Amino acid sequence: VQLQASGGGLVQAGGSLRLSCTASGGTFNNYVMGWFRQAPGKERVFVAAVSWSGGTTHYTDSVEGRFTISRDDTKNTVSLQMDDLKPEDTAVYYCAVDRWSTPQTFSRKTSRGMDYWGKGTLVTVSS
Repeated sequence: VQLQASGGGLVQAGGSLRLSCTASGGTFNNYVMGWFRQAPGKERVFVAAVSWSGGTTHYTDSVEGRFTISRDDTKNTVSLQMDDLKPEDTAVYYCAVDRWSTPQTFSRKTSRGMDYWGKGTLVTVSS
């Protein structure tokens, strides 16, 4: 299984970016898909997750109302629309998938507990 993320870059505060991640090499029925991020010198933390079929989403409080996660199960793709970006959103963003989780349990997964991780894409927000 491979997860290929794209869409990172440099943006000014208040701007927008859209991250995408495509999964390949398997079937992803019943997989939760989502995003974590790791800022310089900090631990990797949960950002957002979406259930299979997209019926349920979950966000960390700091991005609620600014970020929107969605998925296209016909393309095995999860996207993260990030609006009103802030300098504190600067991080490497990692997509991940985990079978049989819910978006809430997905948010508590550790690096070892997740089924698959992507390599990450850098988002830099300038002030």
